[in-house]
Amino acid sequence: MQGNTHIVGGITASLAFAQISNDNPLVLVGAGVIGALLPDICHGGSKIGRKFPIISKIVNTMFGHRSFTHSLLFLFLIGMLLHTFIPYESISLGILLGMASHIFLDMCTKKGVKLFFPVSISVRLPLTTKTGSKAEKVVFMLLTMLSVFFSYEIIFKLFETV
Repeated sequence: MQGNTHIVGGITASLAFAQISNDNPLVLVGAGVIGALLPDICHGGSKIGRKFPIISKIVNTMFGHRSFTHSLLFLFLIGMLLHTFIPYESISLGILLGMASHIFLDMCTKKGVKLFFPVSISVRLPLTTKTGSKAEKVVFMLLTMLSVFFSYEIIFKLFETV
């Protein structure tokens, strides 16, 4: 999936979680966007890879693309780091939600992800698409519509409390 689809996926996941939590939706969404981009640090051409080219090159050389940074192990390790160093739980949750949405969306591609790294089996969903395809544009549109829906729900709840 492309960066914009991952960003909207992170926003959607964060806004959906905001529906059932008392966390600040703006903090969740901001952190969710960061988390949605983080797994692609292993790809030099990605949005985050272009911002941090040296780190991207090192991670790619060590692990390749869609392996360690797209795994449950990476998600767990980042969760532990966030729990240890970030005192504001909404930030940690948003980042993890964004990362989980990224991994899920990449499971919708033909290549899949190494979800159980270091085991080298690729995991993908039964229905897959090619990155940048018309089907991805449909996914992007659906995620955008869900984000608008969840945003409306949050805004409506805010007006009810005033």
